[in-house]
Amino acid sequence: MKLGPGDRLGSYEILSVLGAGGMGEVYRARDAALGREVAIKILPDFVFTEPERLVRFEQEAKAAAALNHPNIVAVYQFGTYEDRPYLVTELLEGETLRDRLYHGPLPLRKAVDYGIQTAHGLGAAHKKGIVHRDLKPENLFLVKDGRVKILDFGVAKILQSDDDDAPIADSAHLPTVDTKPGVVLGTWGYMSPEQVRGQHVDQRSDIFALGAILHEMVTGKRTFGRETSADTISAILHHEPAAISQAVPKMPVGLQRVVNRCLEKNADQRFQSASDLAFALEALSESGLTSTATRVEAEATVKRARKRTVVAAAALGILASVFALGYWLARPTSGPKAINYVQLTHDGQPKSLLGTDGARLFLGLGTFPYQGGAEMPTAGGEPRVIAMPSAHAVPLVLSPDGSSLLAVDGQGVPPSGPLWSVPVTGGSPRRLGELSGQTGSWSPDGRMIAYGKHNELFIADASGTGSRKLCAVDGDINSIVWSPDGQRLRLDSSQTVGQHQFWEVSATGSNQKQLLAGWHVPPDECCGRWTDDGEYFVFQSNNQIWALPAAGFLHRSPVPIQLTAGPMSLSSPIPGKDGKKLFVVGDVHRGELMRYDSTTRQYSPFLAAISAEYVAFSKDGQWVAYVTYPEGTLWRSKVDGSERMQLTYPPMYPMLPRWSPDGKKILFFEFERAGKPSRIYEISTDGGAPNELIPSDPNHEVDPNWSPDGSKVVFAGNPSQSNSEIKVFEVASGKVSSLPGSQGMFSPRWSPDGRYIGALSADSSRLMLFDIQSGKWIELAQGSFGWLSWSHDGQSMYFLDQSGKGAVLRVRIDGQKSEPVLALDNFKTTGRYGGSLALMPDDSPLLLREAGTQDVYALDWEKP
Repeated sequence: MKLGPGDRLGSYEILSVLGAGGMGEVYRARDAALGREVAIKILPDFVFTEPERLVRFEQEAKAAAALNHPNIVAVYQFGTYEDRPYLVTELLEGETLRDRLYHGPLPLRKAVDYGIQTAHGLGAAHKKGIVHRDLKPENLFLVKDGRVKILDFGVAKILQSDDDDAPIADSAHLPTVDTKPGVVLGTWGYMSPEQVRGQHVDQRSDIFALGAILHEMVTGKRTFGRETSADTISAILHHEPAAISQAVPKMPVGLQRVVNRCLEKNADQRFQSASDLAFALEALSESGLTSTATRVEAEATVKRARKRTVVAAAALGILASVFALGYWLARPTSGPKAINYVQLTHDGQPKSLLGTDGARLFLGLGTFPYQGGAEMPTAGGEPRVIAMPSAHAVPLVLSPDGSSLLAVDGQGVPPSGPLWSVPVTGGSPRRLGELSGQTGSWSPDGRMIAYGKHNELFIADASGTGSRKLCAVDGDINSIVWSPDGQRLRLDSSQTVGQHQFWEVSATGSNQKQLLAGWHVPPDECCGRWTDDGEYFVFQSNNQIWALPAAGFLHRSPVPIQLTAGPMSLSSPIPGKDGKKLFVVGDVHRGELMRYDSTTRQYSPFLAAISAEYVAFSKDGQWVAYVTYPEGTLWRSKVDGSERMQLTYPPMYPMLPRWSPDGKKILFFEFERAGKPSRIYEISTDGGAPNELIPSDPNHEVDPNWSPDGSKVVFAGNPSQSNSEIKVFEVASGKVSSLPGSQGMFSPRWSPDGRYIGALSADSSRLMLFDIQSGKWIELAQGSFGWLSWSHDGQSMYFLDQSGKGAVLRVRIDGQKSEPVLALDNFKTTGRYGGSLALMPDDSPLLLREAGTQDVYALDWEKP
């Protein structure tokens, strides 16, 4: 809603526009009733329809109105006009601190004075249980009379008030926005480390922000300012700000200590209250801000000590030189660096990097569903789609000459099928003989191709002929890369879902060995690529990028070197052809839990669109359990979100929780951790410590499901192993038995009436049904299945079709007919494994919609 001079908004007459920001437009207006001028903030039209912004706008109004302090802007009224919410505040004359800083740093006395006033204002807010969370120079207003006013509590987090004298309504009645786990609110450059990570935030985050502002006021430079947001994040998490004395030579030691304490990475080491910070700053102000004698004397003492050591140092010089050559030969060389993030794409869509020809980057689009391939300039730009042989085709890698993509026309999980060569500049795709697998790669000279089929590695001529087996490894092979000289192959495999390990074997099949064994437990190394000179093998591990030097004289036992660090997950490293760049995909993980209504054909948020998956309901439909994404903690609550309780804590990462029929326990499993096989746990719905269900079992245990009467639990072995089988645990006796004929199957699901157990084949291509009465298996359907769920009447099974563009399907167990429930053409799923499916008590599908971002970044690659 645009307003101009003379327009009226209730009793207020608009005089002029004062400004605009992300949360509203601000007008100067006259209050006809009281004869005073005020400021009016109105939510812009383009975000008016977004419910979360409306809630946050109301939160800003009521949070600020609950405060009455000379250093906080006064709020007079909150209301609506023509269904548009507005906020009426006192009119301030002056400028923001940001405007003032455009002219350079502030005098020390003025900076400390502003810091004291801001700390007092924050202290008043914190006592009411309100944390600002977006403190920055733009939100500090310098009134002409010398006062500081804190603006914009629009992203304030409402906490429990610690003011014993405050009325309960001051904080308890303030509305809150249920911030999704992992969601970051605030402004880069002024966020605390815990805020950047999306973790719990309290008043100490405001203290960190004020420390950054104090540093900026006296230096005139942004404390953590970097060229990109990624570098800014890294600076906040890992780097100490430049000493203020570098910009202000006569900087008082006391002020430097106060700022340093505000900017501690660990919140426990900062000032614990704004009042304490205000007291420290006031003490500095009273001392006159001129006490530098201690520092000057200390520096003089150091200089005298250095002078006395000159002679001794000279005497030792000759002796030191004797050892210099030996040290040089034996010293560990400094490692490569990857710095200066530059964002190349801005669509935020899921993607992976396949290779580069020097001028272009080649990408795989989507995760689930897969969406083919694309290319883009290495300098950045809009990706251009490359046609694939079919809707099921998944691109794997770029050919050495940059002319073709290797693709698998796949079904199942992971997609497996015929291998194709797809020209990137147009032309007809060509099937490579009879080769079939789930991954592959051309040799550096383009004459051979290595490919993986389940856990076996094969090599063949590039035409697809002359295939022969090289070796077998533990787990499914996920990616393959040749060494630059074509003599060796490195591959990563996953023996357990979500855990990857590297293997190396010669091109003749000899000298097979596991790389980096025991480096991380459980192993999490994948997706490696050699630099063109063969000096480094760059890969991803624990969401960051690492470089493994080639073995040689200086690296007899090479150790990985960490290249990146920060809250953004990085993957798909591709070294540039010029040896100066490293390309990666940066991922910010977040989802929105959505329910699909088949009657209205509309999606609606469930549990306030929390970022969570693996949703399960109690038998009476009154309670729900879920696992937050990406943190991986198990929670339970009522279906309306009330009575919420956290049941597990990191590093445990629960999977697929299931309520017991009596509603007293929840089963879940956790994949292998710390070298321990995948285990099933049970936990009380009232909280407590998780207990292993079958502690004596040495085998992998995953995906537990209760029998309808709660007397048994069906579960599977390692889904990545073809010899996995389905077992049944009897709760009363503790006896474990195998389900006949279930070898190679996983993902068991007990039907509501107890008669059937549904399951999947090892490659997820067949949906099977075991009839407990007859003791026989029947095949219900073929395709690419995932995340099985029984309908509540037990007549159908729902699943995710993980081929093509993806869909939710169901198959009736009587007619064995598969039918579509929901197409996912315009719905991008996310989650720990790309997507999951759950059913509401009325069988409405629940899906986690992608709300994070994935973009390509270029880093400068520097070798020692």
